[in-house]
Amino acid sequence: MLLEADEGASDRETPNWAGWIARAALASAFVLSGLVKITDFAGATAEVRALTGLEPAPLVAAAVIGVQLGGSALLLIGGRMAAVGTVLLGTFTLAASIAAHDFWNADAASWVRQATTFCEHLGLIAGLALAAMLAGRD
Repeated sequence: MLLEADEGASDRETPNWAGWIARAALASAFVLSGLVKITDFAGATAEVRALTGLEPAPLVAAAVIGVQLGGSALLLIGGRMAAVGTVLLGTFTLAASIAAHDFWNADAASWVRQATTFCEHLGLIAGLALAAMLAGRD
């Protein structure tokens, strides 16, 4: 099925593969991060401890991997499953951004880097929200 144009928009149609490519681009960072965490589980566990202090850190790290890879798979499946994947990934991204890029607590030397990264993650969340709104149209 092709994406429908809004009223008043041009009659140009977007092929359904374009939506899959966009979803794959959104998922790419999560897939890469999840795979890296699998190959370095000790590092993933240490990262959880350092950023959140949550215990048992290995269980939290496994949950993070599950959300990153599972949410990405759902996003790539498309349709209503994509909407579920976007909620998982968006919620995770917001929580991780607050934990890891709390620019409001940063010193002057790292404030710009932390604020920029936080805002980049907000942009990723916005992209996920758009994907959720378009879910089911492809």
